[in-house]
This record gives sequence, structure tokens and C-alpha cells, in this order.
Amino acid sequence: MKPLRVGFAGTPGFAAEALAAILDAGFAVPVVLTQPDRPRGRGLRLTPSAVKQLASARGIPVLQPSSLKAEGDRAEALGIPLDVLVVAAYGLILPQSVLSWPRFGALNIHASKLPRWRGAAPIQRSIMAGDAVTGITVMQMDAGLDTGAVVDAVDLPIAPRETAGTLTTRLAALGAARMVATLERLARDFALPATPQPAEGVTYAAKITQSDAAIDWTRTAVEIDRVIRALDPAPGAYARWAADTVKVWGAQPTPSTVATPGTVVAVHSDGVDVGCGEGALRLRIVQPAGGKRMPAQAFAAGRALTPGARFESRPIDGR
Repeated sequence: MKPLRVGFAGTPGFAAEALAAILDAGFAVPVVLTQPDRPRGRGLRLTPSAVKQLASARGIPVLQPSSLKAEGDRAEALGIPLDVLVVAAYGLILPQSVLSWPRFGALNIHASKLPRWRGAAPIQRSIMAGDAVTGITVMQMDAGLDTGAVVDAVDLPIAPRETAGTLTTRLAALGAARMVATLERLARDFALPATPQPAEGVTYAAKITQSDAAIDWTRTAVEIDRVIRALDPAPGAYARWAADTVKVWGAQPTPSTVATPGTVVAVHSDGVDVGCGEGALRLRIVQPAGGKRMPAQAFAAGRALTPGARFESRPIDGR
């Protein structure tokens, strides 16, 4: 084993990839923190996180506090000696007592090049904004929101048709590799030089809401396409057709004559063209509520969708 005791805090698959890489590199991981099991699927069965599943399979003790705010919630963890705590998409705020728990503090894998896209949804927000490049930052955590000093940072280009799913996969692999390299340096030098983040260029990646997922047809086709890709595979961008909520999974901007936003311009074998604030969006794959994904042309045929029909822009909650 490498001469470091590495604690780990994380929850989804993005974090599990980092944990696997740390274990495979030979580091001792005496404890893993992850969020409590959540109900998932149609049967709403309690399901452990990807990190818990991996840790349990590797025989690592797992703690699942619902919060770390109260002293009692963190007492069991803080009794375990650590040299460093690695945090990746954990989902809980770490109080100062937890940040100070390990000898060398806590290191976070963040899915952007800080200070751009601090916050909960950096991957989705980078695609929505049309960024050409994102990246991974390994930072020394402090009490702020992704404000810690940078230990390592690397760029990753965003592909033209990137979705949040494909970008998450690539960033997870990159983040895992950079964290292992960081731990190797720490094990060798017992120190990690860090650079404070610049004050310029700060942006915030707010959590995705239902309003974000509702397609606003008054926006340009290019902007709507970015939203659709940013919310794939979850939660999915959607529009309203009559009483139906229709998720859109595949679309492409296309030139079009001027049309009222949300109006069906054409229906053909390649999809359904819908007018936007600028240009049109060709819907290719859609999913009506309670149904399966299907070609947009099949959806149009089943509902007698013809040019002149109109999709609405309204969040599910009606606001």
C-alpha cells in the first residue's frame, strides 16, 4: 500500500470512477462516505449509490450520514485517522471540522476549469453556454463554494454534439487520472503546492430546475439544441403538446423560413421541424409521458401532427 490513508466522499458514477482508480493505484482507503440509499425506478426501491456499491464490493467500510452539520452525524467518521480526504460529487456540505479532519485536508475533483462554473451543475451549464472547452480542477477545499486553491487543472475540449452523458464519462476518467497523479505527488513529497483562484472569470453553475428543462421556443434553435444535449441523460428537456409532456432526446438545428416560435414547420421522414426564435429545430427522437423513446416522425403520425400545429413553452409546475 502507498504511504497515505485516503478517505473518500462521493456518490454517483462520476465519483465511483475516481474511487476505483485510487484503489487500483494501491492507496489504502479506510472509509468511504456516500449519501443514504435513495428510492429509484418504477418500484421506488431503495438503491445504494454507485460509490457504495463499489466500496462494498471492495470490502471498504461505508458511512452514510444524511447530514454532516451536527457533531453526532460526523463523530464516527472523525474518529478514523486520515492523511487526506478525496471528495467527488458527494452532494453534502462539508463543515470546517470535516475539512480539517485529515492531516493534509480535503481535495476535491471539480468538473470544470475553475473559477468558471463553480457550483452544482458545471457539466450541464458548460454545454448550455456553448463553451468550446471545459476541464478538471483538483483543488484544496475550503469553506467557500468551490473557492479553494488549485492543485491541478487540465483542459478538455467539448465535442460539437456533446451531451452531458458523454461529457461526464470523459471528465470522470480525466478526473480520476488527475487525482491519482495528485495523490502520487502527495505520497512522494508530503506537500502539494496550490495556487489561489483568480478573481476574474468566476461563473456559477446553478442546480438544474424544471424551468431549465422546459424548452423555450423563443430562444434560437442553437440555444435550444444545447439545452437538450445538456440535459441528456437527465432530467431531459421537454415541451408541451396538447395535454402531453414530451421529452426531446435527439434534435438538430436546421435552416427554416420565419415561423412563430413553437410552430410545426414541416413533418417528414427525418423528423419534425419546429420554428424557434431564430431558425428551426428538427426533432428526431422524442418520448411522450409514460411512453418509450420513438422517432419524432412516428410521434407526429400517431397524433396527426401537421404543419401549423404548435408546441407550448410551459414548465410542468405551470409557472
